Amino acid sequence: MSGLDFGQLLLVALGLSADCFAVSLGLGASGFKSSVPAMLRVGISFGFFQAVMPALGWLFGNSLVTLVAPLASWIAFVLLAIIGGRMLWEGIRNSGHQNKPGDYTRGWLLVSLAVATSIDAMAAGISFSMIGQPLQSAIPVIGITAFTASVAGYIIGNRSGRLLGRWALVLGGLALISIGLNMVTGIL
Repeated sequence: MSGLDFGQLLLVALGLSADCFAVSLGLGASGFKSSVPAMLRVGISFGFFQAVMPALGWLFGNSLVTLVAPLASWIAFVLLAIIGGRMLWEGIRNSGHQNKPGDYTRGWLLVSLAVATSIDAMAAGISFSMIGQPLQSAIPVIGITAFTASVAGYIIGNRSGRLLGRWALVLGGLALISIGLNMVTGIL
């Protein structure tokens, strides 16, 4: 088998990037002052892990995904609920001026979110190995698509955050909690 053509691969990459976009939207709406370095941290983190995880799935196969997948949705839920809850609390409690919101674009929290939202990409890597999809064509398409979706989500979230003020924190927090619930239950 020869694998997927570019159009099919791009559709897979767009599907894998949906969570990246949604989480980045919430991160952008967090109220922290937007900057190019913050935007790049978000894009690079999500793009990197979305690109690396299919390679891990392709190399290690079903056993790795079987071990990680049951916990991944719960880890993602907990992280998103913590961040979303904090954003929700800051939006309700503050009039927008008392406390400066935290920077969610740094450190282990960002890395954890990037890993948690890329577990489905690991499963895609297993499929790639079964259909003979070359990794050298899949990795750049998935990584660039996730980077682009994450940067777009961050920018849109940040702009809506500036327009909506503290209510963007409330809406962003609710969105992150909803995404986490969807990862665990699959009903939203």
